[in-house]
Amino acid sequence: MDKNLTWDEFTKVDMRVGTVIEVRDFPKAKRAAYQLEIDFGSEIGVLKTSAQITKRYQKEDLIGMQLVAVVNFPKKQIANFMSECLVIGAVGEDNDISLLSPSLKTENGLRVG
Repeated sequence: MDKNLTWDEFTKVDMRVGTVIEVRDFPKAKRAAYQLEIDFGSEIGVLKTSAQITKRYQKEDLIGMQLVAVVNFPKKQIANFMSECLVIGAVGEDNDISLLSPSLKTENGLRVG
C-alpha cells in the first residue's frame, strides 16, 4: 500500500492558525479531554473541538495560545459535543500530546502549508 500523498491530496488539507479563546472540562468524553473554542479570524470564525490534552496542559495555560488545526474535516459528534475542527499535535506514549503552534505571534486564520 502506497502511503505517499500526492500534492493535490496534501493541498486539500486546510490547516490554519487559531487562538484558543475558551476552554472547558469535558466530563462526558471517554478519555480525559477539554472542549476548546478557537478563533480562526474573520474568514473562518470560531470553531469548537475537543482535545485529549489534559496530561500536558492546564485550562488556564491554553487561553490565548495559538495552535494549528485542520478546519475542513466534517463535523464529528463526540458524546454530547459537536467537534468542528481537529487540533494538530505530536502524540507520545500513553496519548501524551504536545500541540503544534507557531513560534511567533501569527494572524488568526493564516494557512499552514
